[in-house]
Amino acid sequence: MLHSLDIGIIGAYLLITIIIGLAARKRAQKNTGDYLMGGKSIPWYLLGLSNASGMFDISGTIWLVTLLFVYGIKSAWIPWLWPVFNQIFLMVYLSKWLRRSNVTTGAEWIHTRFGTGRGGKLSQTIIVLFALLSCLGFLAYGFIGLGKFVEIFIPWEVVSDYLPFDVPAAYVAHFYGVVFTLFAVFYSLLGGMSGIVWADVVQFSIMTIAALVIGYLGFVAVGTHVVNVPDGWMNPFFGWELDLDWSTIIPAVNEKIASDGYGLFTIFFMMMVFKGVLVSLAGPAPNYDMQKILSTRSPQEASKMSGFVSVVLMPIRYLMIAGFAALALIFYDKLDLLTASGTIDFELILPAAIKQFAPVGLLGLLLAGLLAAFMSTFAGTLNAAQAYLINDIYLKHNKEKATPSQIKWMNYGSGVIVVGVSIILGFFVQDVNSVLQWLVSALFGSYVVANVLKWHWWRFNGEGFFWGMVAGMVPALILPLVFTATLDLYYFPILLTTSIIGCFAGTYTAPPTEEAVLKSFYTNVRPWGFWKPVYSTLTKEKGGFKSNTDFGLDMFNVAVGIIAQTTLVLLPMYIVFRQLYPIYTLVAILAVSIILLKKFWWNNLKNDLD
Repeated sequence: MLHSLDIGIIGAYLLITIIIGLAARKRAQKNTGDYLMGGKSIPWYLLGLSNASGMFDISGTIWLVTLLFVYGIKSAWIPWLWPVFNQIFLMVYLSKWLRRSNVTTGAEWIHTRFGTGRGGKLSQTIIVLFALLSCLGFLAYGFIGLGKFVEIFIPWEVVSDYLPFDVPAAYVAHFYGVVFTLFAVFYSLLGGMSGIVWADVVQFSIMTIAALVIGYLGFVAVGTHVVNVPDGWMNPFFGWELDLDWSTIIPAVNEKIASDGYGLFTIFFMMMVFKGVLVSLAGPAPNYDMQKILSTRSPQEASKMSGFVSVVLMPIRYLMIAGFAALALIFYDKLDLLTASGTIDFELILPAAIKQFAPVGLLGLLLAGLLAAFMSTFAGTLNAAQAYLINDIYLKHNKEKATPSQIKWMNYGSGVIVVGVSIILGFFVQDVNSVLQWLVSALFGSYVVANVLKWHWWRFNGEGFFWGMVAGMVPALILPLVFTATLDLYYFPILLTTSIIGCFAGTYTAPPTEEAVLKSFYTNVRPWGFWKPVYSTLTKEKGGFKSNTDFGLDMFNVAVGIIAQTTLVLLPMYIVFRQLYPIYTLVAILAVSIILLKKFWWNNLKNDLD
């Protein structure tokens, strides 16, 4: 049972979210731009903090604690599935490319690249469909993680006494999910982007305090107890196979590794990096990350915002993750990881560790923080889904007729519809890892080829984009049903092949994009890549026109940025586990990386062609 102090802390946080929603309501109702993007006036560091808060989600944290417990320091590589280093590509050049378009959504951006003809309309339709599908998937993903989390701390037998209706045992987690989802819906629908950002600032502050305390508790526990882990657990490097043998420590962990499909780690890692680089080159998917980029005040601030995300998120999040993993390893016998069916569920490590080790007061703070993390992700994703429904469906057909009052109620109505559908989907999700694998490996794999080509190849047209996306999305929906026992990452070569065929077939069965559209896009965005015909035309028309020659510099900064980001992941883990030599090495690497990024990235932002 929760102590009254813990309940009071959680209640105070929920009250703050309501106040923020009400306070931001007036500004959000001015117009659609203020509602969906905060009027593009929010400082980059607040948007970065908000974006980091949205990525500090409860389901992802459950997953990452489980990974560190099972795979040790090697688990630092597994989030490259997302891939986490896409933030570095955004930081270095893709955020400013995207922000230069000055649009409201990714689907609206499509018209700046492919025009408003048949190809542009097809492309906008498919990107809206993809955006809504991915948003609903992320909302369902967060929903199931929240339900599994809250169910441990609030006994159903206590709550059920106060309800006038019965809830079947199988749906208790979903009931909790609905209740806490309503708070996120409230401040998101009323306050729009401004409400979301200010709520995120409060949420990240709570999470930072909680992370520092949990990291400290783990650090102290490691200093006074023996951490019993397999050989190689503290080493980030790996051979052809994973070679972590838990058989004499916790035999059930070996079964977990086998079921995850990470045994042949080198093959998994190579496929993950290959896919991750392509996904990063494709640019941000149409979700809350893209909306935060488009909401910045300028292209330079868009780059700074994306870089700031890694700086604030990685050390704080991994300090908490390492603290919980350390406590769980040391006091494993005290954790209750058994499900109702009698099997061990390692995704229960995080909530079980909180319940076992967090003292009164800190427990309330942690629960408030992790609930805040859920609501931050949920609210940001909901805002992105609303942006597509309002801008790219409703206003596209009713722009001249829609009154401010109608737009306001459409904002509210679209939010309610999205939430309702995501809750229904949440009832069909079995566990956090299954939906996560599908989202990052299958669905996002279908997004890659078309979205790499849209930046870098002038001949690529709207028809190519549409058929490339369709040829990737259809297999992404079907393959998990056919190969139920296969890790979704291994579908990627199939999705890549079908998408490539779709892209080239669509492109060469339709004429190129109108020359005026291509010239406007290339002039504003200034991408590097295969744009020679467009560049030659512009050179003839504008004698002093310059192309983007920063490919080499951008790739150098990406490489240095990924190294810096990885050190920010590894450092908190080694600090908690008191590994001095790796700490000194990582600090030196981080210092060199910061110097290089300051000279070759930050200092050059003011010289951009914006």
